Amino acid sequence: MVSPQRTGKMPPLDAAAQSLARLRSLSGGLLALAGLAQKAQPQAMLQEAMQILRALVPFDSAWWGEVSLGQGHAPPRNWLHGSIGLSQGFAQEWNKLAAVDDFARQSIAQLGVVIRERDVVGLSPEHPEMMAFAERHGLYHCMAITAELPNSGLMFFVSIYRPEARAGFSDEDTVLFGEFVVHLLQQWQYVLRFAQTGSASRPWESLALAEPSGNLLFAGLRISQALDAVYPEWTGARLPPDVMQALPRLPCCLTVGKSCRLRLEPCGPLVAISMLSRGQKAPLAPRELSAAMLYAHGHSHKDIAASLGLTPATVRTYLRSAYAVLGVRNKMELVAALRKA
Repeated sequence: MVSPQRTGKMPPLDAAAQSLARLRSLSGGLLALAGLAQKAQPQAMLQEAMQILRALVPFDSAWWGEVSLGQGHAPPRNWLHGSIGLSQGFAQEWNKLAAVDDFARQSIAQLGVVIRERDVVGLSPEHPEMMAFAERHGLYHCMAITAELPNSGLMFFVSIYRPEARAGFSDEDTVLFGEFVVHLLQQWQYVLRFAQTGSASRPWESLALAEPSGNLLFAGLRISQALDAVYPEWTGARLPPDVMQALPRLPCCLTVGKSCRLRLEPCGPLVAISMLSRGQKAPLAPRELSAAMLYAHGHSHKDIAASLGLTPATVRTYLRSAYAVLGVRNKMELVAALRKA
């Protein structure tokens, strides 16, 4: 009988043990991801989740975020993104080259399927500018998955990369990556829904969620396109300056450009920015309406606070919001607006 050491072949048991170890790593990574979604601040969740993925499927650089299909023959467009190991202007560079990125086009065409660079080699000649872009950023071995982000008009993607000096992504890497990202998307949707709790419900296509500093965490397609039309140089990573200047006045309404009307309001630790249709009035949240009705009937801030179980300061905040939403300046105008509501 010849020993495995002399043949130079890995014993089947060792191969099975390695597969079992990676399966356990996946299980541990998914548990860590679930815990992260429950405990991490929304603004840190995706970045920390990618570090969990990195321990599971090692990579040198990564990019993730939201992308939409262009209308007609227009190329795809990245709206929101995060990255590891890539330059700050990576997304803006990619948007200019999206029309010739066969790898991205294949990923978008096969939603929910993991794509590697070897899957698109030979389908069509590589564009010189895309080749230069990949070489500039060390994008030699690539693996990505794109999936629909329900009710947002957008797709969520994750791409990871290794340089030429490292081995390409294996079939086992592909399976682990795909399983992890599917769970990541589910947990991210959970985080977004939870973050919106306490704020009046808005359609996801017309909603954005941002940190108080102005960094965007989520922006639906309709509000992204509207902001892009008003601010052609907007990159999608932060709120436009005009919108950021309104943050200290929360809750409030704001018109940008000629007809883009926005409502800004606190949303847990975040800020919710929702887009209103032309002629549409922003609805009052239930507590805002209750406070406004009591105030219109002659109750004081102190009386309203006692009646609703709030502090007088919170009552003032609700009334300030109601005034902004209804577009009124005094109690007489408030009474008239509430009668019409």
